[in-house]
Amino acid sequence: MTETDLKQQLVERFREVNGDHPMTDADDVYVSAQFIALEDLCAVHGREADAVRRLMLERLLPLPGYLRSDGAEMVPADLFALADEAGGVDRLEAWFTAHWADPVTGEAEWDAYLSGQYVCLHSVTPATIQRKDYLTTAIGAAAKELDAGSVRCPDRLHALVDELDALEPAFTAYDRLRFGGPTSRDTCVDAMRARFPRR
Repeated sequence: MTETDLKQQLVERFREVNGDHPMTDADDVYVSAQFIALEDLCAVHGREADAVRRLMLERLLPLPGYLRSDGAEMVPADLFALADEAGGVDRLEAWFTAHWADPVTGEAEWDAYLSGQYVCLHSVTPATIQRKDYLTTAIGAAAKELDAGSVRCPDRLHALVDELDALEPAFTAYDRLRFGGPTSRDTCVDAMRARFPRR
């Protein structure tokens, strides 16, 4: 299979997962600042881009986070880090899913990881995924307590929001299209700071 065929298959898989939404100039600028082109990352690590594309198509590595409007497959700079920590791509799934006590949850998180859609974290690891889940739930609960008047001081909410803010990048307009609405930063960081401003 040629490089062109592999790239086309990857584009098709990406669009199956994310839909077919245009990338604006602003999206491209954001993505170029946050991610690296697959070809460039492979050159740095001495890997063949074709081989990595095959691993993505075989569900052994995650899909690119974005396809830039020029067709570049944009991936996180630490794309290979988890596989290296696990002892290789063949061991990655078992290593990854073992971080969740519930195997069903572990498999669901593995599927989410492979989708490439964990663009909501600066660094995608089982620990940061779990922490983000905890923080978004805790932020919602803290806001309800404040709304109900059972808690009057928003300091705990502010601390949770600050921690989530540090875990997450800014997102871009393309993300709101593919996710079909606001991002977790919109709802759990920006909205919370607007509703419960610091004194």
